Amino acid sequence: MYVQGFLVPVPEGNEEKYREVAEKFWRIARDYGALSQFECWEDDIKDGVQTDFRRAVNLQAGEKVVFAWMTWPDKETADASHERMMSDERMKTDFGAPDGSDMPFDGKRMVYGGFRPIVQNVA
Repeated sequence: MYVQGFLVPVPEGNEEKYREVAEKFWRIARDYGALSQFECWEDDIKDGVQTDFRRAVNLQAGEKVVFAWMTWPDKETADASHERMMSDERMKTDFGAPDGSDMPFDGKRMVYGGFRPIVQNVA
């Protein structure tokens, strides 16, 4: 399994719009091999001493942090799917302006990366 993780700053009033965008993205990612998607709205985040979720995305007043992750069968599938997803026609039509100005969050402050699980426990 391979995990892609995301931290996203979202204006408080855009929770529903963000959820709708995440649902649209899931339909595309699933078509290219994603196994699961989790999008989690900030509920209980403490301020850290050195760093924290808010500092990681340079959170502004009136914004919340979304903690999200998507799982893939393996890194190769995730990597191969990226180019295909970005060229999918739905990416051009379902998310507004090509420059991202219609998105319900500031993508320039999104933090993301790929991770290889080292412990996985499921009840």
